[in-house]
Amino acid sequence: MGIRALLSQPLAKYIAEEQQNWIVRSTEVQEKWRAKLVEKAMNTQFGKDHFFKDIHTYEEFKEAVPVRDYEDLKGYIAHLKAGEPDILWPGKPLYFAKTSGTTSGTKYIPITKESIPNHINSARNAILSYIAETKKAEFLDKKLIFLSGSPVMTETCGVLTGRLSGISNHHVPGYLRANQMPSYETNCIEDWETKLDKIIDETIDQPMSLISGIPPWVQMYFDRITDRTGKKIKDVFSDFSLFIYGGVNFEPYRAKLYESIGKRIDSIELYPASEGFFAYQDSQKEEGLLLLLNSGIFFEFIPVENFFDEKPKRLRINDVEVGKNYAVVVSSNAGLWGYSIGDTIKFVSTDPYRILVTGRIKHFISAFGEHVIGEEIEKALRYAMERHPEVEVVEFTVAPMVTPNQGSLPYHEWFVEFAKMPVNMEQFVQDIDRRLTELNVYYDDLIKGNILRQLVMTPLRKNSFIDYMRASGKLGGQNKVPRLSNDRKIADELTKMNTL
Repeated sequence: MGIRALLSQPLAKYIAEEQQNWIVRSTEVQEKWRAKLVEKAMNTQFGKDHFFKDIHTYEEFKEAVPVRDYEDLKGYIAHLKAGEPDILWPGKPLYFAKTSGTTSGTKYIPITKESIPNHINSARNAILSYIAETKKAEFLDKKLIFLSGSPVMTETCGVLTGRLSGISNHHVPGYLRANQMPSYETNCIEDWETKLDKIIDETIDQPMSLISGIPPWVQMYFDRITDRTGKKIKDVFSDFSLFIYGGVNFEPYRAKLYESIGKRIDSIELYPASEGFFAYQDSQKEEGLLLLLNSGIFFEFIPVENFFDEKPKRLRINDVEVGKNYAVVVSSNAGLWGYSIGDTIKFVSTDPYRILVTGRIKHFISAFGEHVIGEEIEKALRYAMERHPEVEVVEFTVAPMVTPNQGSLPYHEWFVEFAKMPVNMEQFVQDIDRRLTELNVYYDDLIKGNILRQLVMTPLRKNSFIDYMRASGKLGGQNKVPRLSNDRKIADELTKMNTL
């Protein structure tokens, strides 16, 4: 065992113990963070506008701080971007995490001196939790790769600005930096495909032990290595033992990724976002991701069915229930207040508080009142794939067809790029559709009432989603294809790219 692996063991044990200390006090810890955040921001512009000096209880907090999204905070963000201090949080941000929004264009999410440890320490602690539980640490002595966006930064009125993954790259601990790949110069390449080829040049003969990234882009990395070598990943990287991922549900990619690797390996799921690092998989044995309740963020939860109400019901951590879908709202030491991050989650445990990410609050299909959500789509696909084990899915998205050909009922259209097609496509489609009717009573009623017909499966040619993302300027990095849409913008673009 090398020096890094050896030294990680006592640190992993310490982090696991610290984690357990706050887990058993989760409700108390969250209330302390709420009070601390309000007190710290009392003299900011936002604090004055919302009478923070008069807030003493959670009920007063809810009255004073409405639920907002980025669009609602743009006025405050504009002052930050103009270089003004003490707007949302004392002083100026340390960084702006630049990310694309669907309605707001480019978003500039503040990251402060106080909030940067949430991003950096959480990623570290996810790995240390794995080491504490499994006692496996040898991977730290080999080469590690983080497939991420460019670390090149610009300035916005003196505030360093870049992609979150690039910002995080500047904070990789020194003891790991010597093992980190690719090189800084390669990581700075903006064009994803050029960058990917350079990454392969640098890594193909290295003892890679840990690979991290969003599954579709890791799959692209694996595919190109196999194209070059004709080998499975396990035969190229014999030391590869740990895969770290986040950003999308892993299940649709699992079969294809493991087939490319050629063996099963351990994995750690992360839940990072520009607005905060919210959760990570702390156990290889338990379901779900540990919600990080002691990391500078005060969490609230809105039942999905109430989210679009004029005054939605807001719950603290001690009020949530297992199995229900909630929209996540955060207030943080980055200066975000009552901020709806747009994600939906479901608790699988409240002791400790572990979650599954189930989708996006605005990513659903309800063209006919069915309100099908991402979790239901992914569960239905997984159900069918378990019954058709030959199937491997590269990527997919779903959209409604409201105005089909004359005489035909409307339907949901599934655009799927297969690595391996179903032997019996008709049965595969029926299995997905049947599972959806079991998961969503509204969809079931519409099918039975002859308002909708069975879904239509549209197989796509190889690299259709890569071509779509390239044409959209979103190839690589942290970008991902929406699982489902309530319109046909993505569907129409994919259709133009020729179906099989």
